[in-house]
Amino acid sequence: MIGRIADSTISNSAAKQVFDALWTEGGDVDAIIEAKGLKQMNDTGALEAIIDEVLAANPKNVEEFRAGNGKALNGLVGPIMKASKGKANPAQVNELLLKKLQA
Repeated sequence: MIGRIADSTISNSAAKQVFDALWTEGGDVDAIIEAKGLKQMNDTGALEAIIDEVLAANPKNVEEFRAGNGKALNGLVGPIMKASKGKANPAQVNELLLKKLQA
């Protein structure tokens, strides 16, 4: 399980679910991850498409961020995570989002 966290297959919160399943049901870590749909979304292309949609739908947050309001970034990350059903890799989302906002 630690290896799956380290290689970004699952998030820390998903690891808690995997641990609970291991504790109560036993089994294989990878099988639990697949069965419960806990694998993080790490596909850059898919994440960029979601980010583009969120940026287009939230021009006010984009303007505020570019004007120096760092808190406006949170108003963009939330909808991105929601659109990915919480499966997007948060570090990757922040990295891609900042690249797009600074372009």
